[in-house]
Amino acid sequence: MSGMNDHGISREAFEVALPEGGLFGGGTWNWSPRPFVLPKKIWRELEGLGHVLATFQRACDVMYRRSASGKEHAWMAPLLDRGKPDFLLNLQQSGGYAEQMPRVIRPDLLLTDEGFSLTEIDSVPGGIGITTWLMQQYEKAGHSVLGSAAEMLAGFAAVLPAGGAVAIADEAQDYAGEMRWLVEQLGEGRELLRAEEISAGEKRPLYRFFELFDWENLPFFPDYAASKPDLQAPLKAHLEEKLWLGLFHSPGLRATWRTHLRDAQWERLQKIIPQGWVMQPMNLPPEACLPGLEIHSWKDLMDMSQKDRQLVLKISGFDPNCWGSRGVYIGHDMPQAEWKSLIQQSLDDKNRAWLLQRFMPTSIIDHEIHTEHGIENRQGRVRLCPYYFTDEVGKTKLCGCLVTIVPIDKKKIHGMSDGVLTVAAMG
Repeated sequence: MSGMNDHGISREAFEVALPEGGLFGGGTWNWSPRPFVLPKKIWRELEGLGHVLATFQRACDVMYRRSASGKEHAWMAPLLDRGKPDFLLNLQQSGGYAEQMPRVIRPDLLLTDEGFSLTEIDSVPGGIGITTWLMQQYEKAGHSVLGSAAEMLAGFAAVLPAGGAVAIADEAQDYAGEMRWLVEQLGEGRELLRAEEISAGEKRPLYRFFELFDWENLPFFPDYAASKPDLQAPLKAHLEEKLWLGLFHSPGLRATWRTHLRDAQWERLQKIIPQGWVMQPMNLPPEACLPGLEIHSWKDLMDMSQKDRQLVLKISGFDPNCWGSRGVYIGHDMPQAEWKSLIQQSLDDKNRAWLLQRFMPTSIIDHEIHTEHGIENRQGRVRLCPYYFTDEVGKTKLCGCLVTIVPIDKKKIHGMSDGVLTVAAMG
């Protein structure tokens, strides 16, 4: 087949097939001649994970709304509301938005020796275009991939079933290339618009491809949002907080979670969500300690030795530093003074919530990549980003999976120039 040899797709075949202008801003990455093959156990678990995550998100939404109305756990909503404008809080708590849920779900999963570990759930994810394009290239070369490029396109098309526009903000311009290519693949009736230029009177359905923290740079947005309760993705900034991954492990919320999740779903999430803690000032009784950390105060955390700090500190959300590798701090990679300062910053912050989680060691794998010297077998660490699309009746389908492979000396796994982007295949 064209561009195919005994070593898979050639580097030149990838480069020739790239759309004019590329797919991702000025960023680059390495190509792999073959997709990343997942063990049967992993891809079977991925196939069933979408429904679990959709149920988890709905449980988060119900718990937030009950907290915001003062019916249950009234302490929780103020944490999730930090830094958000009143107009957004009023919208996301209104009855008109109660049934609106994300139609696209993309978790970030770190591949471990036990399976995978969930570090984030993204409701407005990048990578849909890149993943679809990569799947097309591997499919043309005869490879079997997890999902299909056609399913990815159909899944995204269903988000704007009657046509409309993808609204992309300047803050997200690195993704403009892939989103433009994606919209072109869908054909007439859909286009890419610069969000800063949209008027409040825009009548077409819009897919929100911008972060809600960027609202002040989008003059059209407050008035438009107030008149469009069906805007995709829904205006539920509380669902875009990483804090839920810590709240899931809160002993005080255990009974509530169990009312919203089936036993199998609860057990699945317990297995894949690293233990986490909400960062806020506390005063424990003399005989008490923080579950899992076994410390009596945050000062004990500050004083931990570097070796004992197998922990990750994160900005939870609604901030320019809450996506990608930004706003993520690895405890055992930091000097004591810097670690202590960050812990204090997270406790003092009134505008953002912070999350502390256990650091999960990732597996080391071998995979072929194209280099300037030819094809080489390299060791790396892996992040899986499966894309689930939910239809109008709530059925969730896995349509594809982006795979990021980074050198083994990297503890944060994200797109980078010396990393590899490929897609998952079934072993």
